[in-house]
Amino acid sequence: MNGKTGGNRGPRRAAALAVVAAVAVLTACGGSPSSSGGPASTQSATYRADLAYARCMQTHGVPAFPDPNPSAGISISGHPQGDSPAARANDACEHLLPAGSTGTGSGTAPTTASPPGVAATDCLGSQPCYTPQQLRVAYAVQPLLDRGIDGHGVTVALPEVAETGPARTPAVTDIRQDVADFDSRFGLPTVRIQVITTLAGPSAAPWLASEEEVEDTELVHAVAPDATIREILVGPADVSTPAKFAAAFATYVRSAVRYAQVISLSGFGQDFNLGEDSWTSAEVATMNSASEYAAARHVTVVVASGDDGVIGNGSSTPVKEVNLPTSDPFVLGVGGTSLTANPATGAYISETAWNTPGLPPQPGASGGGFSRLFARPAYQDGVPGIGATRGVPDVAADGSGATGMALAFSTAGGSYELIGAGGTSAGAPFWAGLIALADQEAGHPLGFVNPAIYRIARGPLYHKAFRDVTTGNNSVTLTSTSPPVTITGYQAGPGWDPVTGWGTPDAQVLIPLLAR
Repeated sequence: MNGKTGGNRGPRRAAALAVVAAVAVLTACGGSPSSSGGPASTQSATYRADLAYARCMQTHGVPAFPDPNPSAGISISGHPQGDSPAARANDACEHLLPAGSTGTGSGTAPTTASPPGVAATDCLGSQPCYTPQQLRVAYAVQPLLDRGIDGHGVTVALPEVAETGPARTPAVTDIRQDVADFDSRFGLPTVRIQVITTLAGPSAAPWLASEEEVEDTELVHAVAPDATIREILVGPADVSTPAKFAAAFATYVRSAVRYAQVISLSGFGQDFNLGEDSWTSAEVATMNSASEYAAARHVTVVVASGDDGVIGNGSSTPVKEVNLPTSDPFVLGVGGTSLTANPATGAYISETAWNTPGLPPQPGASGGGFSRLFARPAYQDGVPGIGATRGVPDVAADGSGATGMALAFSTAGGSYELIGAGGTSAGAPFWAGLIALADQEAGHPLGFVNPAIYRIARGPLYHKAFRDVTTGNNSVTLTSTSPPVTITGYQAGPGWDPVTGWGTPDAQVLIPLLAR
């Protein structure tokens, strides 16, 4: 997460400001909230069907359609006529209703409060940020959730650096409290978290979490709300040098493949997602062997491409290079974009490559370029713009902290603040959540997805399955030097590029294609 405390990134913000979430007043397109089938619990088939219908209506052009009330249900009567937004949405969603229901009425409904997750949200410093539901609408995840593809039965492993206490809000918080507030605030189901401390030692405090860990968890949960999340804690000493990190990476990956189908590496490795010149050949071999081990066992490893643009993180002399383990050909590398979506509905508008000048000690930008260690893998053969070596990243997602997804963090005194997710370490757990959806859709772990990603992107459905990001770059200007030094990066462009890869997902098209 770009801008977090620690490592070579500056503090997130100068001060914690009060946050007020604006609650919009919306008008439903359906009838009054009586009942389509009598009072229903949140576990009943009627309620689940009504909820799926409501969410589908919201996604298909009627964002004000209300979620059902478990104690009352929703009114489903009449049938909208003509070519109105309600009629078109109902045609797309009617199949989700319980037997005997025929769709929403077309008359004007009384005003109702915004359903959870739809209201406009301000983050720290009154910056706008997207709610989980808005992010899911923007990337077309919501239609998958509407039909029950929510990560059920899939486990996502998040390696994280253990905290030993005490809590130091907001830098170190109780993740149970943060995620409970996140779920309550945005109407998500209760998260299923398991914490593994075997690798961290007896001093680890299981439920204390860094900002990176909270970000990873809330993003995976937003995308795949019914997936199991396993936080696997690693001791701080085990990531204190590149050599120790390489060994810890291998140990973690080989351990995680026993009980997870997807691994997302961002919080654990952000400070050691280092430029390729920072590693010895033995350390490279150790990490590559672990990544290949995971791929052979049908486990997907997702890694952030880094937040330093075209230069490698941690280089003593900044040079134009990519980071490892992102450049490993057996991982899915995720770059960053700046997303523009409708602030009320989340409807997708546009994206550009993420590049935010002025962050100390250097700008935050999507990592990307070409490996000096790994030859071009077979799945990148013939891709325009890729030469003889591995190109990074493969895909991308929103990495702009100025308009990222809202994350909930507890503060001193028991209150909470919202902060926008940012950096490519927001994109990695987002894509890990997507792969969890694809695993569920397929009915089995997909594992090493890179060949399938490239096959889809090079096929006739590319512009349906992906949003091609064609503007922006990952050049950086280092203001910490005198005079400032600009290192020219790469330009985003049509098709694959070394800033945003193939682009960002239209999940309702991409996930079924991946699952085939």
